[in-house]
Parts: sequence; structure tokens; C-alpha cells
Amino acid sequence: MTDSSLSAADILARIADTLETRLPENGGDPATSYSAKLLAKGPDSFLKKIGEEATELVMAAKDGVPDRIVSETADLWFHCLVALTHYKLRPQDVLAELARREGLSGLAEKASRPKD
Repeated sequence: MTDSSLSAADILARIADTLETRLPENGGDPATSYSAKLLAKGPDSFLKKIGEEATELVMAAKDGVPDRIVSETADLWFHCLVALTHYKLRPQDVLAELARREGLSGLAEKASRPKD
């Protein structure tokens, strides 16, 4: 159950705090925690899940079923949070980047990125 007075940033921070406890170096137990299992297996496991969840979101969106779109988005975001945790990043890092981009033309922002 979530407290409706919590902001999205607060909810993401709480999930990130929990995920940090699931890291192997923090005693996360893969036998009792799905998150700990993903983190213990390393990037290939959670990156594969990100790809699967992104595909499921695309399929839900194409079907136009709002409940499935929300559910699949939550699954995708969760697995992205696992990736952030692995790389010692926080949701606030992503929120700060989104805030930086707010009000910028998407085309201009993309053009300003360094070329690979």
C-alpha cells in the first residue's frame, strides 16, 4: 500500500533504498529475493529483463489496454531501477537529467549530444 502523500520521487527513492539492501555486498539473498537474484547474476540477467519488459510494454500499448500498459510500464521501470542499483546510480540521477531536458526541444537536445 502506498501513501498518497508521497511524491513519485519519494516512491522511487524508497524502492531504490530497498534494492540497495538486495545487493550481494549488502547481504542480499538470491534464495529469498527476486531482486537479489537479478543483482547477483549480474547485468545480463536484468538487461535481458529490461528488453523483455520493453517488448511487453510495446505489445500492451499496441493492444491499447490501459491496465496492461500501466502494469508493463511498472515492470519496465522496476527492472531499470535494478540496473541503476547495480551501477550505483539513483533514480534522482535520472530525474535530474529529465529536469535538465525539460523545456528543451527534443530535436535540439538530441543534436547537442556527443556523437558516438
